[in-house]
Amino acid sequence: MSSSEAALTLGRTFHQALVSADWSGIRALLHDDATWTLPGDNTISGTADGADAVVERAQRIASYGLDFKLLHLLVSRENLALSLHNTARREDVVLDEHLATVCRLRDGRIASIETYLSDVPGMNAFFV
Repeated sequence: MSSSEAALTLGRTFHQALVSADWSGIRALLHDDATWTLPGDNTISGTADGADAVVERAQRIASYGLDFKLLHLLVSRENLALSLHNTARREDVVLDEHLATVCRLRDGRIASIETYLSDVPGMNAFFV
């Protein structure tokens, strides 16, 4: 399997684990020292340090009832990005954002994640 095929498989596996709430599956994809950085000023913003903290972040995000629609998997020479359209509703607050979740890979697993968002103010209003 080529490195790009392996990255695409890892991306599909990560997305499937997220939508199915397979937290141990996500944990298995991460290096112990993995990080996840999100913009904004809300309950999910900042950097989660360590694989367990990354899994806790995924659990917290999923607890808001998001629909994580995968639009594209993108690969570079060494890394992976997931293009997503996330939507959810909480009472009168609606989340409707496009994002790129960039995964830096090391030895076939995720070393770090950085998420880029289309609507940071909307994310701040939703994740309270």
